[in-house]
Amino acid sequence: MIFLAVLGILLLAAALYVARGFYLIGKAKRLTARAGVLEAETAELTARADDREAEAKAAKAGAAAALGFVPEAELDIDLPGPLSDERRAALDAVRGGDWEAGAAHVEAAGQDREERWQRVMALADLAAGEDDAWLLAWRAARPADPLAAVVNAQSAVRVAWNVRGGKAAGHTTQEQFRLFRQLLGTAQRAAQEAQRLADPADPLPYLAEQPVAMGLGYSHERYRTLWEEIVSRDAGMLSAHTNALQYWCQKWRGSHELALAFARESAAAGKPGGLLTLLPLIAYFEQETHEADIVIETWYKEPEVALAVDAALQDLAEADPGHSGVVWMRHMLAFCLFWQDRDAEAVEQFRHVDGYIGSMPWTYANDPRRRYAYARDWAVDVTSP
Repeated sequence: MIFLAVLGILLLAAALYVARGFYLIGKAKRLTARAGVLEAETAELTARADDREAEAKAAKAGAAAALGFVPEAELDIDLPGPLSDERRAALDAVRGGDWEAGAAHVEAAGQDREERWQRVMALADLAAGEDDAWLLAWRAARPADPLAAVVNAQSAVRVAWNVRGGKAAGHTTQEQFRLFRQLLGTAQRAAQEAQRLADPADPLPYLAEQPVAMGLGYSHERYRTLWEEIVSRDAGMLSAHTNALQYWCQKWRGSHELALAFARESAAAGKPGGLLTLLPLIAYFEQETHEADIVIETWYKEPEVALAVDAALQDLAEADPGHSGVVWMRHMLAFCLFWQDRDAEAVEQFRHVDGYIGSMPWTYANDPRRRYAYARDWAVDVTSP
């Protein structure tokens, strides 16, 4: 009798276990089905949100276009601003083999060393990126020409950096690095030759060595020696300072602290209208770009950054409109003012540079057009009636 009772209990337990199994299976199926419904609903909501975002973006873009701003797809990502007719004509002549037109274009800048450097770089970029037969002909015709020598040195620098590419070290091959260092050695010798041939007061051949120093990793002491060669010839050249700031950045041979200290020292020593107040803006931007934990929405609102922006605005107001650095300053100010929610002031800068975005900060983005258009169109939308 006891045996039958125990057996009955066991059978009942087994039945309950099986029933519970069927219940759990059914529940799992119902949960799976519900999960599928929720997933579909989530996908639909996401699609709707994406559609609304796209519609909002299109509306902002349309409003910007209606006010005369350039459509996103038509933004020039190579140049920071339009080429002058003079520059365009000179480069076209050089492409045709007329190196004398290029030499005359540089000499026409007179003693404006910043402008001379911009013209040298334009010729060097042309030789590095296209046919350099004209440069070879120039050097053959005038082997001791210091201007040809500095164009040659900067061209060698550009070739080396073109081989390396603009990606981070983790995305650059060992073969690229090997060729990069080899080509920088050639550029270094070319820069030193240009220094020997140049007028003793000319800083430009030493500027050509700055990216060599950064790429080859000059020690801080050696770089400071190079820097003294530059500032003893011209203490206020904006390009020299922006080049040096890159060396002192953490991503190259320095740190955030060294970069910001250099930037602040340069800005404090600069003359009104010299635009060296651009350097702290670049230093803050470089740090924000490098540090993943920085919150961009608050970073540019920090009091010290806001003060740096105000100083840069004042400096810009005092600058010669023809200064080569004005366009770089306007691009950085547009970006910083946008993140400070000073949209009306940002729009003023966007109006000056619109159409051309081949400048920091936009060039640091994977999609420069998208980054620029987002900031510009938002600021335009906020400030439009």
